[in-house]
Amino acid sequence: MITNTNTQMKTNQYPFAQELITDTQGNIRKVIIDFQDYLRLLEVIEDEGLILAIKEVQQEIPLNINEALAELERE
Repeated sequence: MITNTNTQMKTNQYPFAQELITDTQGNIRKVIIDFQDYLRLLEVIEDEGLILAIKEVQQEIPLNINEALAELERE
């Protein structure tokens, strides 16, 4: 996804942003956010990845422990 990074937008228009760091042309290069907000964003990203992984294997037949161990040995 390509985003226009020009700073005509202000920090209050970006969720979580406390400060925008720009280059000499005014393009946003870095965003400073609160550490707790950063941790929440990581959690959301991880949750999304988990949801995608679950959807990917949702139709697979579950294995019992012996089948799973045998499958791991084959890999």
